[in-house]
Amino acid sequence: MKRILVIDDEDQVRSMLRMMLEREGYEVEDAENGEVGIRLFRKKPADVVITDILMPEKEGIETIIELRRDFPGAKIIAISGGGRLRSPEIFLKMAKKFGADRIFPKPVERDELLDAVKELANV
Repeated sequence: MKRILVIDDEDQVRSMLRMMLEREGYEVEDAENGEVGIRLFRKKPADVVITDILMPEKEGIETIIELRRDFPGAKIIAISGGGRLRSPEIFLKMAKKFGADRIFPKPVERDELLDAVKELANV
């Protein structure tokens, strides 16, 4: 069974992604920020990481940089709703630049995200 690690500070988003991915047959682990997510990945690497960008403790760009540095083969999907004053595109372009394999604005289109997870998990 393929493992997916979801990193997002919003409980509702983590819950929604967990349910959606588990319905598709994935094993899902989640973390509320990049610090916890990296720790979980080090213990048991996931096939795909889905990370939000704007989070407390360790945000998504830092998480992507650390994963790329320590686990160059990690498959990473970045998601973002942007900030109060900025659109998600700015953050998502940065995420892509620093190594995200795929990027999606929130709210995430279900089928697009599942297609990306399936593709990355099976590479």
